[in-house]
Order: sequence, then structure tokens, then C-alpha cells
Amino acid sequence: MRAEVELDVPKCVASGQCVMASPEVFDQRDDDGVAILLEKHPDEDLLDGVREAVAICPAAAIRLVER
Repeated sequence: MRAEVELDVPKCVASGQCVMASPEVFDQRDDDGVAILLEKHPDEDLLDGVREAVAICPAAAIRLVER
């Protein structure tokens, strides 16, 4: 299975929840705190953290597509 993370940057409200849930996949810009996607195709062992980030993102700006 190949998973792909999609981040809708304009929707991001810079809460940092994604970084706390999955720091290997997400970071935040220094100037405004908006999320940065570090890993578009994370390894299987990182997917639980990404799923948590999707679930807790207050702006619903993250999507995980699993094929």
C-alpha cells in the first residue's frame, strides 16, 4: 500500500497539532507557524501518527490518501 499525505496550506490555522502527532511528517514555518509537509509518502510505521494528525487538525487541512 502506498500512502500520500496532502496538506491544504491555505486552510492551515497554525495550531501545531499535526507536529505534535507526527513530527517526522510535519513541521511549522518559523515566521507564521503554518504547517510544512516533510514527508509526502511516509513509511508505514508513521501512518498512525499521520492518521491522528488528520483526525485532530482543527482546520481539516490534512488528508491521507491510502491506495
